[in-house]
Amino acid sequence: MTINATFIGQIIVFLILLWFIGKFVTPVLAEELNARNRKIADGLAAADKGQKDLAEATHRAEGIIREARERARQIEDQAARRSNEALEAAKQAAQGEGARIVAAARDEAASETNRARDQLRKEFGSMVVIGTSRLLEREVDAKTHAQLLDKLADDIARG
Repeated sequence: MTINATFIGQIIVFLILLWFIGKFVTPVLAEELNARNRKIADGLAAADKGQKDLAEATHRAEGIIREARERARQIEDQAARRSNEALEAAKQAAQGEGARIVAAARDEAASETNRARDQLRKEFGSMVVIGTSRLLEREVDAKTHAQLLDKLADDIARG
């Protein structure tokens, strides 16, 4: 192979072209590639940060849900306690009212019984006086009548 001027010219043009590419094209391409690498690295870092934030948010959300469930359970327990207390208070009030009604009925029955006894005593006393006056065949005066009734009432009350 012979080295001639054309070949030397081509070598010189090739070297100039290499120098031009190295000086002007390569830095622009390298800058674009570096920018893209930084962009990709930033995106990956943001994705990692997003994953960590998501994990933290999920953890916080689970904690909040646990707290909400616990609070709901406490509220439910408190409502059940209040309901039981109200029921117990109503039951006691009803028992008290029932006892009061029974006591009032007993008092009323005792009062009616005493009135009936008094009425029977008076009627019985009147009948005894009438019977006595018929036996004696004379009228018993009012004073004697009252004394006889009082004595008879005392006797009946004793026994």
